[in-house]
Order: sequence, then structure tokens, then C-alpha cells
Amino acid sequence: MTCFPIMLRLEGRTCVVVGAGRVAAAKATGLLNHGAQVVIVAPKAVSWIREKARSGKLAWRHRAFLARDVRSAFLVVAATNSAASNDAVFRACRARGVLCNVVDDPEHCDFFYPAVVRRGPLQIAISTEGHSPALAARLRRELKKQFGAEWASFVQHIGRLRQQFLTASMPLKKKREQLVELAGQKAFLSFRRQVRANRRGK
Repeated sequence: MTCFPIMLRLEGRTCVVVGAGRVAAAKATGLLNHGAQVVIVAPKAVSWIREKARSGKLAWRHRAFLARDVRSAFLVVAATNSAASNDAVFRACRARGVLCNVVDDPEHCDFFYPAVVRRGPLQIAISTEGHSPALAARLRRELKKQFGAEWASFVQHIGRLRQQFLTASMPLKKKREQLVELAGQKAFLSFRRQVRANRRGK
């Protein structure tokens, strides 16, 4: 069975992380960075989670997991060191139609965390659907070299120009041609030369 690639908007959505160790903290960090309302469920927690809970950045339920914890969740991550606990989380999610990711257990994942190269609004996600995280990590390293920091400002630049073209008074066919040209390799190389020239002039 193959996976459907999708980019999710998590802002304001409740995302539950079961477990509060180092791995759980890493998963919670990513969710918080994308605006999710994070709920941690675990009897004990690493210092980062305790600090975030004290500052109100996330909610921490100081107890063992209960099936009702997933009731209002948009998605759930099971990151405990107990296979039985992770299985209970997965079964609770399945019973309520909630998306679940059990860390390091592809058979119990409705979604996978891809390896991501981020350059501002540009995101390149690499997934092997759980077959080889090491391969995804290698491809990520290679793509980071290929897509340098200048891509962040380039994508923002063409985004601004795109809005101008969309509101301009010209035939639809001409607009499409302009938009394709705007995203082309020549446009990128020209933009990069201009950026470098501006840096040298400072």
C-alpha cells in the first residue's frame, strides 16, 4: 500500500504526543513549530517538556495514557519505550478514526515523518514510507547542498511577482507563460546573480 503525500496545516489543531522522553520532545518541537496545540501524556517528562508546560507552550497530563486522550485529537504520535503502550495508543486511534504515528514502527503508522529540506516557504520532503530512514536522511543531505539558502528569498520573490501577474490586465495564456518563465532556471540564475551583486556592493 502506498502513501498519499500531503502538506497539513496544523495551526490551532490538537496534536497528542504519548510519551515524554527525548524522542517525544523532538516530535513535540516539530508540532509546536507549525502552530499545533500540543498535549503530552506521560507520568514523567524530560526537562524541555516540563519547561514548556510551565510556560504554557503545551499541556502535560501527568499520568499514563487513557483511550479518551485521543478523543479530540487531530493526530497522535506514540513515542513511549513500551510496545504495549504504543499498541494501546494505536488501537485507540483506529477506533476513533484519528491519524496515528508509532515511532519506529511502520506497521502501526497512518503517516510518516519525512526527511525535510526547508528553505523558507520551500519545503522538499523525502519519504521511503518507513523502508529506509537512513536513505531519506542521505537524500536530504544531498538536496541541502543542491538547494542553498538563496532559494528561500527566491521563492518569496517569485511569490510576490506571481501576485502582480495574477492581478495584471493581460490574457490568461500570457499570464501562464509569464508564471512558467518566472519559475524557470534562467529566472533563478538571474535572481542569484543580482543577490550576489547586491552583497558585493554593500
